[in-house]
Amino acid sequence: MQKDDPNAERYIAIARACLKAINDTAADAGTREQKIQAVYQAIDHAFQAEFADYRQSVAVMGTVLERIASGQLDADAAASLAKKTLDQQPESTRNELIH
Repeated sequence: MQKDDPNAERYIAIARACLKAINDTAADAGTREQKIQAVYQAIDHAFQAEFADYRQSVAVMGTVLERIASGQLDADAAASLAKKTLDQQPESTRNELIH
């Protein structure tokens, strides 16, 4: 992955969480399955944390789209609401590819 990739920091954070889980479980007396499960949970937690902004943004945009689709707004009001929503989305969700 290139350093200028907008998702590089996300991948690095998830990779670090995985490596930490692997290191943490290496010394544990748990079963192999328990250790694998701990790594899977670490991956899931890291992934969820890194994409929380996206989920929130999608939820807000969905609500706005529902309001626009209801037909209760004229074209200017719908356009204004859409613009305000786009302007308020987190910087981390703008113009970035998600792999």
